Amino acid sequence: MTIDRENLLNSILDSLSRIQHIEPEDIPNIDLYMDQVTTFMETRLRSTARNPGEDKILTKTMINNYAKNDLLPPPIRKKYSREHILLLIFIYYYKGILSISDIQTLLKPITEKYFHTDSEVTLSAIYKEVFSLEKDEIADLQKDIRRKFSISQETFQDVPQEDQEMLQLFSFVSMLSYDVYVKRLLIEKMIDSFKTASGHTAKPGRE
Repeated sequence: MTIDRENLLNSILDSLSRIQHIEPEDIPNIDLYMDQVTTFMETRLRSTARNPGEDKILTKTMINNYAKNDLLPPPIRKKYSREHILLLIFIYYYKGILSISDIQTLLKPITEKYFHTDSEVTLSAIYKEVFSLEKDEIADLQKDIRRKFSISQETFQDVPQEDQEMLQLFSFVSMLSYDVYVKRLLIEKMIDSFKTASGHTAKPGRE
């Protein structure tokens, strides 16, 4: 097993720097039919897929399931608004780490208060504020990944050379995985607190 470690690290860091979210101004100001919504999401988020040629970003079945699970308000005359698309983007990012019921708990009070309401705070403003943190967060993540990679390269110094590379890569993946595991536990605890504070009880959902 031979790995170009420097290329591996650079590839990971480069992939982080290429992560882009959909800018609010890029979202159409007109209502869209379902086919138009799935096309828009596929076009804008294709680069985030693990297997861009195979993975589906969003399908009609997914949208229908989100509506059934109270994650997404129903369309108006079969058309989806700009605010529907904002919610779908949030769902897309959350579903990789959270259960449907947790996403429902998180989004339900936001949707009830800010979806198609006269509130001074809009869903667009919330989306823009949240994603404005992205650039600083990515810079911090790159530093943390470099640190973890450096630490992993110091492990298994006493094993045979032919095994060292694989085991050091395993160390690196394990460190990143533990970081995700701990953060997910923290997120779930915060969602439980969110549930108590908002008074919402999520319905059992399905993917």
